[in-house]
Amino acid sequence: MTTMESLIGLVNRIQRACTVLGDYGSDNALPTLWEALPTVAVVGGQSSGKSSVLESIVGRDFLPRGSGIVTRRPLVLQLHKTEEGQVEYAEFLHLPRRKFTDFSMVRTEIQDETDRMTGRSKQISPVPIHLSIYSPNVVNLTLIDLPGLTKVAIEGQPESIVQDIENMVRSYVEKPNCIILAISPANQDIATSDAIKLAREVDPSGDRTFGVLTKLDLMDKGTNALDVLEGRSYRLRQPWVGIVNRSQADINRNVDMMAARRRERDYFTSSPDYGHLASVMGSEYLAKLLSGHLESVIRARIPSILSLINKSIDELEGEMNHLGRPIAVDAGAQLYTILELCRAFDRIFKEHLDGGRPGGDKIYGVFDNQLPMALRKLPFDRHLSIQNVKKVVSEADGYQPHLIAPEQGYRRLIESSLNYFRGPAEASVDAVHFVLKELVRRSIGETQELKRFPTLQAELAAASFEALERFREDSRKTTLRLVEMEASYLTVDFFRKLPQEAEKGGNPQASTVDRYTDGHFRRIASNVSSYITMVSDTLRNTIPKSVVYCQVREAKRSLLNHFYTQVGKKEGRQLVLLLNEDPALMERRVQCAKRLDLYKSARDEIDSVAWVR
Repeated sequence: MTTMESLIGLVNRIQRACTVLGDYGSDNALPTLWEALPTVAVVGGQSSGKSSVLESIVGRDFLPRGSGIVTRRPLVLQLHKTEEGQVEYAEFLHLPRRKFTDFSMVRTEIQDETDRMTGRSKQISPVPIHLSIYSPNVVNLTLIDLPGLTKVAIEGQPESIVQDIENMVRSYVEKPNCIILAISPANQDIATSDAIKLAREVDPSGDRTFGVLTKLDLMDKGTNALDVLEGRSYRLRQPWVGIVNRSQADINRNVDMMAARRRERDYFTSSPDYGHLASVMGSEYLAKLLSGHLESVIRARIPSILSLINKSIDELEGEMNHLGRPIAVDAGAQLYTILELCRAFDRIFKEHLDGGRPGGDKIYGVFDNQLPMALRKLPFDRHLSIQNVKKVVSEADGYQPHLIAPEQGYRRLIESSLNYFRGPAEASVDAVHFVLKELVRRSIGETQELKRFPTLQAELAAASFEALERFREDSRKTTLRLVEMEASYLTVDFFRKLPQEAEKGGNPQASTVDRYTDGHFRRIASNVSSYITMVSDTLRNTIPKSVVYCQVREAKRSLLNHFYTQVGKKEGRQLVLLLNEDPALMERRVQCAKRLDLYKSARDEIDSVAWVR
């Protein structure tokens, strides 16, 4: 096999591997490997002889025929040259394990596969059919047969089909790596050629366009196509090639393609018009010409192709690292993996609390905003109204009024007021609990290593929430205990100062006389309010200490301790269940690994043949 055959054969293999892996087209800024490799697109109007040209290049009769739009889906045709004497066969990408040696069955399968996508209508589809042919009678080449350009929609077709076909064809030929095989019938004016018109629009310099004239033998007697073939009518950078297709009678009689090739050679050799061009005419020459040009294009593009491959390898390796490697099979390694994942989650959770990541500041917000606001909103104005104070004091005195100061009334008013602090205390505990739960959820979501394991994520979340519930209950008891302690022992010094302050007023008799007036009860309310304010200031400082000690501190120290104990008791099968991965992610890793192997193999193979002459 020559170096040219090796290089083009390599590109064919890479392109086929790309199609198998679905690495066929991309909307990303970085093109896929397939898009970076040169291809040959066959373009022509309906009944221009596209199918006959392809069959002549292949040397087999395998394409559907008929009137109207026969090619209704792109056909990606990859030709692989094999050793002499080997059996010819064809393979479809959608039937990877089936070899077709009867090429009439290939035609039937193309029709059936087209109908599976478009139905038995005259609709078109941009989804390509991929076909590989292995034969000693072909050159290594990839050809894309596209639906024939048309000017009018026929019955059963939407009015948009003319533009739809042109858009589909244009999407292939406008790519800079696409070589355009523009098919035009010789018995029509070249100025009206749909293929040449489109090629001129996407390739105005003509660098990528090969002109092919079909049906030379059907031209009117006394006329020829020399002006076109010799580049006088329409000049291209690449040569024009004339083709003589099988006649309809030949097709009906199933004339062998090899015999048709011989007849074509004889036609050009014996033709008075084209005899001097016989060596550069015919389907065999066209195949070799395309193959040679393709080889030179591939060589010119090798640096950019290798650059793309290396960039893609870097991206895929980064994605593989992101997705993670397959899980070990032994229980010890699985336990180690679980613990490492837990530590990664725990590290991110602590970063949220300590300020390395956002979220922990919400706990401070509870103490700095929510708690003070809740304390200010407590209904002490209503509770210490004159009417309520008089009622409480009177009830506390019983049948014998107080003599100097209503101590029992004071105690009842203070104790009942202190009960109001239970609400803000419990609300602070709950608010911090919800913040911690949200930080757990966020930390699990931000732990990249955990994304592979939805079961472990769920178990971690459940274990963390269970631990936070325990911490909340301990915090609730401790924080309410602070309120109860304030109610169980009042600060005596505060009340001892009250008589002294009254004496400083200078009129104790007036105080005695005023004992049962509204002013007396107003002073009681004021004294109780002052004491409650003092307790409120104290609790405003101690409640956060209790909450942080019982909830935040414990969450940092021992959030997963119970989970670690439970995991350590699990057996191999239970550990495997914890490490069950998301099926979509597993499939993504498999595809990524295959694509990575493809790109690395492509790089190595291109390196091995690229510079050999």
